[in-house]
Amino acid sequence: MRKHPDVRAWSPSVGGITEVLHARFTDHSYPMHLHDTWALLVVDDGAVRYDLDGREHDAFRPVVTLLPPHVPHNGAPMTPHGFRKRVLYLDSSYLDDRLVGPAVARPRLVDPLLWRRIDQLHDLLAESRDDLAAESRLALVTERLRAHLDRRAAPSPGAPHDPRIAHRLRDLLEERVVEGVSLREASLALHANATYLVRAFSREYGIGPHQYVISRRVDLARRLLRDGLPAGQAAAAVGFYDQSHLNRHFKRILGFSPGRYGPASRPPARSRRGPAPVPSQAGHGGRTVPPPPAARRPA
Repeated sequence: MRKHPDVRAWSPSVGGITEVLHARFTDHSYPMHLHDTWALLVVDDGAVRYDLDGREHDAFRPVVTLLPPHVPHNGAPMTPHGFRKRVLYLDSSYLDDRLVGPAVARPRLVDPLLWRRIDQLHDLLAESRDDLAAESRLALVTERLRAHLDRRAAPSPGAPHDPRIAHRLRDLLEERVVEGVSLREASLALHANATYLVRAFSREYGIGPHQYVISRRVDLARRLLRDGLPAGQAAAAVGFYDQSHLNRHFKRILGFSPGRYGPASRPPARSRRGPAPVPSQAGHGGRTVPPPPAARRPA
């Protein structure tokens, strides 16, 4: 009996990605077809055989497959139980047409770091909450893809580092820490390549732009929580999507939940101030009279 595929497809808000596809197929075979975008494919389970430009290839974990736009290809499962795959469809803003030829010649990339970064990017896109984090990860993914396809695009280890661009990006992130700023917006505002921005910032401050923003929002939320604002309102006030979003990052960074703040978490007054002093007893004339001695038991 033919099994129905399990498919989830959506268009994220992250610039450069036109579609995300997560799918499991058991017995479906793709006929020859083509896309007007780049298709970045990882197979999580099973294996796929496909033809590209008259040559046969296969895709399986941990191979990364990059299919160029406007080049016909097909695909079929290589195992009886089919395959499970995740695909990012990318426009030409990150990968331009001059890389089509190298991609046709080498669609299979064996690169554990690239595979791990793609996996992390899919996780971020599935959460649909942190566009800056996803854009930062996408910039690193496409940089590595370009390095594979065109050695001239690989960054030089000794490339000069200008900390001023990192400082300008930090200023921009601070100005918009609550409403947020996308990496593409930052790139346009600062007239710098997105990948260069991520690397320059990380090198200068030891933390990525997205991690910096999350850390600042958590710090701002702490102040509001100390002032007694409920966690849900504090989350919205500092730029988190909801209380669960705040809770997750708050606990990851600080090791405890936002509920530890507020009036209910304060210790009793006596335990905060120490034991109360023994009250003095005033006698005649305003003199201090010591407390009477304890009664002595008869011998």
